[in-house]
Amino acid sequence: MPPVRFALNHMAAPSLPIEDFFALATSLGIDAVEIRNDLAGNAILDGTSPETVAQAAERHGLTILSINALQRFNEWKATRADEARELIDYAKACGARALVLVPKNDGTGRADGERQENLRQSLASLKPMLNAAGIMGLVEPLGFEICSLRSKAEAVAAIDSVAGRSTFKLVHDTFHHHLAGEEQLFADLTGLVHISGVSDPAVSIADMRDPHRVLVAADDRLDNTGQMRALIEAGYAGPFSFEPFAATVHDLKDPAKALRASMDYLSAEV
Repeated sequence: MPPVRFALNHMAAPSLPIEDFFALATSLGIDAVEIRNDLAGNAILDGTSPETVAQAAERHGLTILSINALQRFNEWKATRADEARELIDYAKACGARALVLVPKNDGTGRADGERQENLRQSLASLKPMLNAAGIMGLVEPLGFEICSLRSKAEAVAAIDSVAGRSTFKLVHDTFHHHLAGEEQLFADLTGLVHISGVSDPAVSIADMRDPHRVLVAADDRLDNTGQMRALIEAGYAGPFSFEPFAATVHDLKDPAKALRASMDYLSAEV
């Protein structure tokens, strides 16, 4: 089994300014990061230029894997197209390789037939925009029961319906994969893996939410190690990006120590 290649999503330490976040990654021997457009008071929302982000990444020897994310991407309309264009332009200018595409997650657009058509329309509209910029679209199904795109199989069918395999790949999120209960992996179409664990013994699978998502350790309930091993054995050779949402992680005084412990655990177990 090859060594696990880790990446760092800015959600792992969202209070760190972009320069300090990049320094955290390099201090851990990580050479790939994801930046976000949902962190108040931080790049991108604070007006930091993409050129500034690109220069910081170059100084630290980092590859920017993605901008996370275009929200509600499968609800296509004029404002969404504008958002997409703005994020794709930013991605290209800062050197990010991909844009994560997150479906709407409010209980709407879930009807059979409706959700597939919405997804196809959005992918068809995004495809020429992404291709023109040389940016990959990373489709991330969410496992929540209220989500309009839970199934990776459904995402793959839509990608194929728009002849989109050169433009789109999947995000395999270990948390959402566990919640969705979908067994198929689609390793050949996976462009990125998000990893986080749930250690709370009291919460049911149906009640698991982002605030439960911690760094992966031996008490993980999501079988991250099993999922990671299965993906690697099926041919996935890309990065595994830490994406914890729990306040207990975000409030850590020494995130490097906690991340190093999780990296060591996963490297030994996978």
